[in-house]
Amino acid sequence: MTDIKELLFSRIRDVADYPEPGVMFKDITPLLADPAAFTALTDALAEIAGRTGATKVVGLEARGFILGAPVAVRAGLGFIPVRKAGKLPGATLGQAYDLEYGSAEIEVHAEDLSADDRVLIVDDVLATGGTAEAAIQLIRRAGAQVAGLAVLMELGFLQGRPRLESALEGAPLEALLVV
Repeated sequence: MTDIKELLFSRIRDVADYPEPGVMFKDITPLLADPAAFTALTDALAEIAGRTGATKVVGLEARGFILGAPVAVRAGLGFIPVRKAGKLPGATLGQAYDLEYGSAEIEVHAEDLSADDRVLIVDDVLATGGTAEAAIQLIRRAGAQVAGLAVLMELGFLQGRPRLESALEGAPLEALLVV
């Protein structure tokens, strides 16, 4: 795992003062542009999907789509997008959550998940955990089980993991990299 960590870290670019002064943005686009690194990432996340017994992969808008879709294909599972409110046609279930300033809402197609599903949530970064916590609640409201949460990178200093531990109810939270 050390080799993959080194490969992934080497392809993540720090961008100072983005999107605002004082923030060090972790840009994953160089990783996505490198076929070897992107394949290694996809394989590692697909292995987590297999280990958790997932039957579906949920990707959180927007970079979770980029990571989650190839993970689902590699693992032989269905992919379900969780989108910002108002972006999905048809009947949806929504879940509101608080942001630092204000609130947001995410949605999923109501018919895409069932009681037989075990869902692995995939995203690029775990920061404060607000979106992931809302996704966990949304998946359970849809009647499915949460198999786990897998992210490329956890920003440990933002304390998202402690926030999610009770919400996950024992399901694993796996971060390939911790910053």
